This record gives sequence, structure tokens and C-alpha cells, in this order.
Amino acid sequence: MRRCSTAVHHSLSELNITPLLDLAFVLLVIFIITTTPVVNDLALDLPAASHHPKDAPRKANYVTLDAAGRLHLNQQPITREELLPRLIDLRIADPDLSVIVRGDARTRYRSVLGIMDALQQAGIVRVELATEEAAAQRR
Repeated sequence: MRRCSTAVHHSLSELNITPLLDLAFVLLVIFIITTTPVVNDLALDLPAASHHPKDAPRKANYVTLDAAGRLHLNQQPITREELLPRLIDLRIADPDLSVIVRGDARTRYRSVLGIMDALQQAGIVRVELATEEAAAQRR
């Protein structure tokens, strides 16, 4: 019996480092692209930012209509004739005025509609209607 020559079956004693070099170059390119360079090429004297306090949150204005049909503007009693001029004065003082209309559940819809008309005539566009959850009314 003849044995195979040793030249045909030799063990793999060399390590192929080509894939490792490819991986190293890819990682190097990724790190070069993702790092931002520090740009300090010009000496500048940058101005300091001033401390500006925040504006106070806006106070909501309330128009309240109780069950008896009496009007209140910001908890002050008011007549229907005085409502429109007072709303116009408030809008002139604050062009971004917001008003919350609070009407009792037992008032007539026509009364609330009159308040909405006065708000529209005064040029107030930020109007909300106050409501309660249905579960809170049942108790």
C-alpha cells in the first residue's frame, strides 16, 4: 500500500488576515466620518447671552352665566349692555385674549348664544366652553 505524499495533505499553518484588514479599514472610515472635527480656526470674542425672565402665564378671563341669568366677568357682576364694551377693552389691552364661558346647566341656550355673539363682535377668537365630566354631574 502506498501512502499519500505529504505534499498533497499539508496542514493550514498560515492565517489569512485579509478579512481582518478589511474590517479594520471599514471601522476606521466609519470613525472618521462620524466624529465631528473641532473647529477653532478663528479667535472670536462671542457675545454673552442675557438672562431673560420668562413671561408670566396668561390669566384666563371668565364670563359666567348663573342659573338665574346673571352675568359675571372675572367674578365681577356685569350687565349685558356693559359686556361688549368691557370685552373690547380687554381685547385692546391683550390682543391674544382668551375667554372661558361658564354657563350653568339650567340656563337657556339663547343666553349663552348671546355671550358668544358679544365675544365675536369684540373680535375675541380664543373662546372655550367650560364643561364637567358626566360622572361628576350624576353625583
